[in-house]
Amino acid sequence: MNDTITFEDFTKVDLRVGTIIEVNDFPEARNPAYQLHIDFGDLGIKKSSAQITTLYTKEDLLQKQIVAVVNFPKKQIAKFMSECLVVGAVNGKDVMLLNPEHKVKNGSIVS
Repeated sequence: MNDTITFEDFTKVDLRVGTIIEVNDFPEARNPAYQLHIDFGDLGIKKSSAQITTLYTKEDLLQKQIVAVVNFPKKQIAKFMSECLVVGAVNGKDVMLLNPEHKVKNGSIVS
């Protein structure tokens, strides 16, 4: 387990639900990844690089709702600017995306 954090630390993490509206291959990435465009409703569309190619095809991901951290600083990955961090459970090299059980409004807060 990592270091213990306070509740105030946790409240700084802005987790939101968004819908993947575009998926592209990302051959320039160091590890196999997709470039995702995610609709977060009032927060707009954000881009993310995600190493989720072992469990998901591009077709699987289109219109899928996911959970992401939207308040990290942007990160340059090759020639792509990642604007959010998609959240998933890691099992070896596989990452299984976390998502709501039922459809919710894009931009909904995860708490």
